[in-house]
Amino acid sequence: MREQELLVYRDFEDGELFYDMAWLMSHYADEDCGYEVMRSLFYECIHRLIELAGAYGFHGNLWHCYLANILVNNENSYSCGCEIRGEIEGTINEAALHDIVIFKEFYDFDFTPMMEKLKAPEYELLMDYKSSMLESKVYNTRICRRICELAENFCRDNTPEEMKATLTQFYREYGGGKFGLHKSFRVEKDDEGVHIVPILNIAHVKLDDLVGYELPKKKLVDNTEAFVAGRKANNCLLFGDAGTGKSSSIKAIANEYYDRGLRIIEVYKHQFKELNDVIGQIKKRNYRFIIYMDDLSFEEFETEYKYLKAVIEGGLERKPENVLIYATSNRRHLIRENYSDKEEIRQDMHIGDTVQEKLSLVYRFGVTIYFGAPDKKQFQTIVESLAERNNIDMPKDELLLEANRWELNHGGLSGRSAQQFIDYLLGRSEKAGN
Repeated sequence: MREQELLVYRDFEDGELFYDMAWLMSHYADEDCGYEVMRSLFYECIHRLIELAGAYGFHGNLWHCYLANILVNNENSYSCGCEIRGEIEGTINEAALHDIVIFKEFYDFDFTPMMEKLKAPEYELLMDYKSSMLESKVYNTRICRRICELAENFCRDNTPEEMKATLTQFYREYGGGKFGLHKSFRVEKDDEGVHIVPILNIAHVKLDDLVGYELPKKKLVDNTEAFVAGRKANNCLLFGDAGTGKSSSIKAIANEYYDRGLRIIEVYKHQFKELNDVIGQIKKRNYRFIIYMDDLSFEEFETEYKYLKAVIEGGLERKPENVLIYATSNRRHLIRENYSDKEEIRQDMHIGDTVQEKLSLVYRFGVTIYFGAPDKKQFQTIVESLAERNNIDMPKDELLLEANRWELNHGGLSGRSAQQFIDYLLGRSEKAGN
C-alpha cells in the first residue's frame, strides 16, 4: 500500500488505525513479519473499528465508513477550498486526485485472503455491521447518516475521478472537517493553545417554536439573511426581559441557516482575551461565523468588555467579513450604570467621558432588538399555542387558570414560564399514563 505517498491527505483523526491497517495490507503474507504479531494486530484493528462504530454510530461496511470519515474530517488545502463553494481550480486538483487514487486502493482492498491467512473470519462482522441508534457519542443521527451514505456512494464509483467528484460534492454541500459537520461550537484553552470544539447536542429549536415576537424575529432574520448572502450586516444585540426567547432565537438561527454555511461559536466573558485567536482560526474559512455571547453584562469592576470593544471595532486589524458578534443581555447598555456616574460632584472631572465609556460597547452593535415580557393576554396565547402543539387535551378555562397559578410561583409572565408549565403538564400526563 502507498500510504506514505499521500500529498494532501495526512495527519488523520484516529490515524493510527489507518496506518496499522495499511501495514497489515502490505505485509500480512510475509512469512518473516511474525504470524502471531500480525494476527494480534488484525484483531486489535477489528476491535478499534467496532469501538469507532459505537462512538460514531457507523453501520454497514465499517472499514468503508472509517475511510469516508477521515476523508471528510481532514482539513487541508483542497477540502477547505471546496467547502461550500465546490471544486476549485489549480494544481491542487491533481494533487488531490493523486491521493484519491491511493484511497481507492484502500477502499477496494479485498480482505478475504487476509482473513484466511491470519485465521480471522470475525472480520466479516464488520462488512455489514448493524448499529444501535443509542450508540453514537460523537455524531448525531444526521451527521452519521451522511457519512455512511458517502461510504455507500464511494462503492458506486468505478474510478478515482468519480470518487473525487463524489467527495468534492460532499464538501460543497456540507463542508469539510469539524465546521462542515457541526452547527455550533465552544472555545476551550489548554497548554497547546485555543481550540474551537463542536457542541454535539444543540437544541433543535426553530423560530416558529417561539410564539409571538414577530417583529424582533424579523429583524434578526433580516440581518442574518444579509450576512449569509454575503451582503453588509451588523453585529446584533438581543436585549430585554428574562425568559423571552433571546437565546432560543440564536439557537433557531443556527439551525435555520446551517445548510447555507452559517456556524455559531459560543464565547464566555472570561474568554474574551482569546477572541483574536478564535477569529484567526476562522477568518479564512468559507463559512459565515456568528460569535455568540449569551447573557452578556458587566459589573463596574469588570473590564473584559474592553477586549470585546477592540475586537468588534477599534483595533488595528479589521474584523473579517465572515464574522459577526451576536449577544443576548437583560441590560440595554450591558455595563452597570450608577447615578453617581452623572453626579456633578465627582473626582473624575470629565463626567461625560465616564458615561460615554460605558455606552461605547453597546454602540458597536449596529442592530439592537428588544424582547419584552408578554402581558397576561399574550402569555395566555403562548400557553394555548404550546398546549396545542403538544396535544394537551384540557378545557381552555382550566388550562389558563392553572397557567396563571403557575406563573405566579415560577418567575412571572414569560415564554420560559409558559414552556415550563407545559412541560409540567406533559410530565404529569405521562406519570398518569404509567
